[in-house]
Amino acid sequence: MNGRLAAVCLLAGVALASDRDMLSIPGLNGNPQTLEPYRGRVVVLNFWATWCVPCREEMPLLVNIQKRYELKGVVVIGADDEGTQAQIPPFIQKLNITFHVWKSATTEHMERLGLGKGLPATAVIGPDGQIVFRILGIERKALTERLDWLLGDQKTPVPAALIDGITGKETHAQEHSKEEHTHGGVGMEGASTVPS
Repeated sequence: MNGRLAAVCLLAGVALASDRDMLSIPGLNGNPQTLEPYRGRVVVLNFWATWCVPCREEMPLLVNIQKRYELKGVVVIGADDEGTQAQIPPFIQKLNITFHVWKSATTEHMERLGLGKGLPATAVIGPDGQIVFRILGIERKALTERLDWLLGDQKTPVPAALIDGITGKETHAQEHSKEEHTHGGVGMEGASTVPS
């Protein structure tokens, strides 16, 4: 791992490391799944639900991300809402989902990762298991820009503006170092709130 990525991942994940390490969500077969097998790879962990219209709109993007970045070590995982398990198989088939799908994700899982309660929400996790970016809502360009930057594409600038998913404070690359940017999420385009 290059020094830039190591510094980014180290700083970004300190606060939530222990909770994330304990994250366990059932896979489609019902067996508990964790992020541990993906250490050493970049993980795009997306929380969604079959009832969520913006989530359905985002699925082709995630399928494309899996195809485009798979050879670069990126893994996409979709964690579905706990209330829609029966709808998952036809949803996967209809939208040609080829990435890993976990079921029975809860708002507690999302909050543990600093994502709040709105769907869709995505945590981009670095090779060392630390959260590097949080993206709230649908941000098509933001996800690919952040993956390109994280994977070391020198042509891609550091993502210019992020909104911290916890405080809502906007930060700018010109004012802060790269490491300070990694805590944030961006935008809320098309977000839905998870029913309580």
